[in-house]
Amino acid sequence: MVHRPLRPLTPSQAATGLYDDWLAELEDRLADPDTDRNALCREVLRDLYFPGMSSDVDEASLPLASRVALANLDPRNVTLEPEYYYEVDPERYYPRKPLLWLWQMFDRSPLGGNVHLGVRLRRVLAPYVFASVGRNFKCFHFVEVSFGYNLEVGDDVVVHRNVLLDDRGGIRLGNHVSISDYASVFSHTHSIDDPTDVTNARTVLEDDVRVTYGAMVLAGVHVGVQGMVGARAVATRDVRPYHVNVGVPAKSVAIKSFAPEEHLRKTSADEPK
Repeated sequence: MVHRPLRPLTPSQAATGLYDDWLAELEDRLADPDTDRNALCREVLRDLYFPGMSSDVDEASLPLASRVALANLDPRNVTLEPEYYYEVDPERYYPRKPLLWLWQMFDRSPLGGNVHLGVRLRRVLAPYVFASVGRNFKCFHFVEVSFGYNLEVGDDVVVHRNVLLDDRGGIRLGNHVSISDYASVFSHTHSIDDPTDVTNARTVLEDDVRVTYGAMVLAGVHVGVQGMVGARAVATRDVRPYHVNVGVPAKSVAIKSFAPEEHLRKTSADEPK
């Protein structure tokens, strides 16, 4: 086995200093209970998308398209999909909406692909968006969550690019969970007869779970400790601890070599046809 840990990298000292100052200022403003988060979001995004534009510019004198672009930076002027969900809790969602919009629009900005800065920014925002988040949260770009307030995240969790965390019915990610690019974790489902008939179900990924490239974990599924959902698999039912489930629907095909004896139950492949 070849171990290939990630290389430690940092940008130039000058750039790192700039990032430190910017993030520290943002943290201070978020920690202030008097901060208007909508105004903060609009201000930060204006500076990112229109650097150098004065805050007292006469917007009425700008071209119509520019005025539309500026209006779009204010979360009060946009709607997000979770707002349309019947069970959204306005008291919990709307304080988070500006930060969700800032998160999404940062990722779409020229700065979004900067791994060093992006991971740090999302780490700043996460405690104000999620129900809870542990230490050393690492999130890459184009990750989207639904409500945010129904998402619990443990220590040392890594979420890679283009992941959907649908916390509509609640998601808990244990410690050391890793979710690969283009994966999805759902917590709601629709009736096959009536798409407006929605069932919410809490989805749990226990400690040391891996959800690999492009896989899906459906609503209400419980992935046990050290469980793994293989690439492009669709987990429609619980994944036993230390088991590796692959396919559509996902079934157990292997057990990790270091699994305790009590978890060495047969895989689906060993069961009679």
